[in-house]
Amino acid sequence: IGLALTRSFVVVGAALILQAWLVVGIDALHGKIQQIETIYFSLLAWLLPILTAPPLFSRDVYSYFMQGKMQLAGNNPYESGVSVVPGWFQSGVDPLWGDAPTPYGPVFLLIEKAIATISQESSLAASYLFRLTSILGVALICLSIPYLARAHGVNPVSAAWIGVMNPLVLMHFVAGSHNDALMVGLVCIAMMIALRGHFVAAVIVATLALGIKPVAIVLLPFLALIAAGSGASLMRRAKYGAIAGMIALSTLFITSALAETGPFGWIGSLATPGTVKSWLSPTTAIGMLTGGTIRLLGFGNALDTSVGITRLIGSILLAIVLVLLIIRPAGRSATRGVALSFVALVVLGPVVQPWYLLWSIPLLAVTGLSHKQVRLMVIAVAAFTVHGI
Repeated sequence: IGLALTRSFVVVGAALILQAWLVVGIDALHGKIQQIETIYFSLLAWLLPILTAPPLFSRDVYSYFMQGKMQLAGNNPYESGVSVVPGWFQSGVDPLWGDAPTPYGPVFLLIEKAIATISQESSLAASYLFRLTSILGVALICLSIPYLARAHGVNPVSAAWIGVMNPLVLMHFVAGSHNDALMVGLVCIAMMIALRGHFVAAVIVATLALGIKPVAIVLLPFLALIAAGSGASLMRRAKYGAIAGMIALSTLFITSALAETGPFGWIGSLATPGTVKSWLSPTTAIGMLTGGTIRLLGFGNALDTSVGITRLIGSILLAIVLVLLIIRPAGRSATRGVALSFVALVVLGPVVQPWYLLWSIPLLAVTGLSHKQVRLMVIAVAAFTVHGI
């Protein structure tokens, strides 16, 4: 009875937040809310009750803790999974990731190690400390949204409503404590710093984001485009791209040395999330449907092969899209280019989790959405909120 009751509270609570978000959106989009502080105070009120709750909607935070414990025991998270730590199963880690190397960068390994040191044997204490890092990420998004929105001629209030107040942020960045929150926060800050003309600082911050989750690497070429200036020649863009690459490599080497891991150990672990076949990923779903059809027709089990082929096609298309976004800006701002790069990573990537949508939502919000795009965004957020429930 207690389990059913608590689950019903979570479902009703999430539904109420979704409804409240939609009601606030009507006022935000029609100019009835004049101050962005109104959005942020409401967001804070929604956040406070969640801060005391244990992790919800995901058990990844326990994997973070065990990866920190691995490092304290002298194990390299890029070479083995958390199953090398005694008692890992009782800590709450999803057994699916027991033998999987970490796909995270050296900056997050340092955070994991620090939190594991402070938390000692308490996975619950660790989960609250990881939540604080996620809250920091959300705060960085809030800090950058007003500047980025004004730089693109967008109303900061409506941008904040879509970009950071939406229920997915509450569910997955706060309640779920995913490290994506800190990565996205640093990406937004890097864009703000770059637009203010601080190229080197922006690249360093972007590399810190990359050091949390390597997908943030797509940010670097767009920072070079900002530094090169609009209408710059290909050679000038390449020059700043090379400078960005050297700064990023230097930063990565330093963070890797501090984490006592190789600077490129995470490259071999990038495929770890792809070990899961998710219907949310278009490329994986098409492969699973194709493989299932082949099996129904009696031609054998070709599920893994068909998924591998569709994922390969998706990866090729992804590479083409990313290159075109970089070399052919076509009047888009660099911020919009980064947002579309993240969209491409999600749509054409091998695996999709609901919180992956939040890689791009804040940047799409600050660069402007048409009425139709706002409707699509609301539908997507509502659908993935229901999915989370």
